[in-house]
Amino acid sequence: MIPTYSRPSQLEDCLRSLSAVDYPRDRFEVIVVDDGGHTPLDAVVAPFRSDPAVSLVRQPNAGPAAARNAGAERARGEYLAFTDDDCLPDPDWLTQLARVLSEAPESMVGGTTVNGAPNLYSTTSQLIVDVVYRHYNANPIRARFVASNNMLMPARGFREIGGFDPAFRTAEDRDLCDRWLQHGKRIIHTPDARVRHVRPMNARAFCRQHFEYGRGAERFTRRRAERNSGSMLAEARFHLDVRNWLWFPLTRVPPGQVLPVVALLAVWQTTNLAGFVWEAVRRHANRLRHGALSSSG
Repeated sequence: MIPTYSRPSQLEDCLRSLSAVDYPRDRFEVIVVDDGGHTPLDAVVAPFRSDPAVSLVRQPNAGPAAARNAGAERARGEYLAFTDDDCLPDPDWLTQLARVLSEAPESMVGGTTVNGAPNLYSTTSQLIVDVVYRHYNANPIRARFVASNNMLMPARGFREIGGFDPAFRTAEDRDLCDRWLQHGKRIIHTPDARVRHVRPMNARAFCRQHFEYGRGAERFTRRRAERNSGSMLAEARFHLDVRNWLWFPLTRVPPGQVLPVVALLAVWQTTNLAGFVWEAVRRHANRLRHGALSSSG
């Protein structure tokens, strides 16, 4: 399942990578969901339609969560695998995911994402993903989070919990994983199933990404409180664990990049918090406005 929005060249690279996946061609299909992009994708998808079978679904722009749900509705298989249009799965990607699933067939399985864009912003963004996995998946056979660009699960389980929540534009995978666990299901992280994330970034894109992640985190925190599946305090432990999110990344970069990475990690924490606060204030203001309109009516 690949949601895409106005990134035809990245989608083409992703489809080319999937066409090289070493897995029986009659045992999987690829569904591309065009989330209301400006560029028609028929010409991009056409060369890949038969090896493996690739289909194209179109919908008005509704975000990646809704796009993944639209693809899942179209899917015929017993299991659903998800990646993104800017990701390049390794040839053994499906084999590695399926290997784990064969031993725990009712589980969600997620692999590892590695940076495929060699610039400082993309490198730091991947380091942030790494520290998230290090915190939440310390026990990989009892993992708590895997990203939606590299996950596989039973279609029946996905539908039982209602799929992705389309109200989320970011953090939809956090919400899905939380609801999966709340339903008594299991998540397994396997580092052997790899995709390369090719997303060149600049300073503006880096700040915007983590601001939007902060907005998604606020919605996620609120939804967790509504269904009593976790607390904000428990989530805050991640940001308080400086040894994990600061010192660990610095062991992964060359000495010449230490200071720039420290600066970007500080920017990440700041913009993430700003997005969280902005979304909370926006929601509160909307509630007051609606309350005032109701009173005047």
